[in-house]
Amino acid sequence: MFFMFIFSLFSFADVPYHIGVVSGTVSQSEDSLRGAEALVEMYGSTEKGGMITHVTYPDNFMQEMETTISQIVGLADDPKMKAIILVEAVPGTVEAFRRIRASRPDIMLIANSPHEDPDIIGEAADLVTNPDNVARGYLIVMAAKKMGAEKFMHISFPRHLSYELLSRRRNIMAETAKDLGMEFIDVSAPDPVSDVGVAGAQQYILEQVPNWLKKYGKQTAFFATNDAHTEPLLKRIAEDGGYFVEADLPSPTMGYPGALGIKFTEDEKGNWQKILKKVEDTVVSKGAAGRMGTWAYSYNFISAVALGKHVRNVIDNDGDITDFDSIIEAYNSCTPGAEWNGSNYTDVNGVEKDNFFLLYQDTYILGQGYLHMTNEKVPEKYFKIK
Repeated sequence: MFFMFIFSLFSFADVPYHIGVVSGTVSQSEDSLRGAEALVEMYGSTEKGGMITHVTYPDNFMQEMETTISQIVGLADDPKMKAIILVEAVPGTVEAFRRIRASRPDIMLIANSPHEDPDIIGEAADLVTNPDNVARGYLIVMAAKKMGAEKFMHISFPRHLSYELLSRRRNIMAETAKDLGMEFIDVSAPDPVSDVGVAGAQQYILEQVPNWLKKYGKQTAFFATNDAHTEPLLKRIAEDGGYFVEADLPSPTMGYPGALGIKFTEDEKGNWQKILKKVEDTVVSKGAAGRMGTWAYSYNFISAVALGKHVRNVIDNDGDITDFDSIIEAYNSCTPGAEWNGSNYTDVNGVEKDNFFLLYQDTYILGQGYLHMTNEKVPEKYFKIK
């Protein structure tokens, strides 16, 4: 497997402690599951004398929240358990962490990609990590400018814009476009959970992109806040022109396979370098080289592995779970060629959270390479936009 040449083989003999990792299933969040499985492969399953205990929460986690909570809390029954990582901290994580904290305060609790209120999850967990939708408000538009775009279109709908971080990102994008001399275009598209459904929402994008390109020109970059909109957007941009920097949660498997008819073999699944090459070769063959981008590695997949590495380093070396440099080092070690950056999460009231970090990966332009966006300094003014 891909990670086997990055990490030396881990000895399963007499492991001094265990780490729990909780993910979704293949049908709900495949990248999270594959990342957790990669962690098991690296350090071994506790069932076979290794270090990792992996459990999954129900697909219908909103309706089966008590089951989700029980799955997480059950890991604390193991006396050797020293840390629990939620690859995707779905609703119920806060309550589970509170119950564990009451009985086992010695266990480190880590929440990635939290679905619950930032303030509440920050109080319940020792460490919280999430994609940086604040800095990316500036960086995505800056990347579009570097690629050659002159206009930037933001596609969303009221439900998404009611979310604090998504709304903040949209406002930062608008200000950045203004500062860079780019026209900012706000577009409202059908919500996939509305009466039109996913099919209707996608059909709208398929029909409208050619009209938007005709109206605004092919030097327009497009960004959609919803995954369902991303696939038809990529399909039309590859065919008709325009720019696409990266998805809301970027990955080579986000939108590109469905948009461009790409299928991965069993040998390629989980091997992000092979996946990226296949997507890149397809984009280049479509004549879209230099116009379409992504993150080279899936965020949730890498988070499972990197946070596992970070936790081991903290336990083995009596380190600080909130040491930002150590966190970034762990992420960088898992993504050859791609670098990471980020910052502490600061809420809308300007309060910085010491244990909550927003992270982002460098942008990879298919047919061109990395843009080195992690080296860009995001001006302080953008972090103050609400």
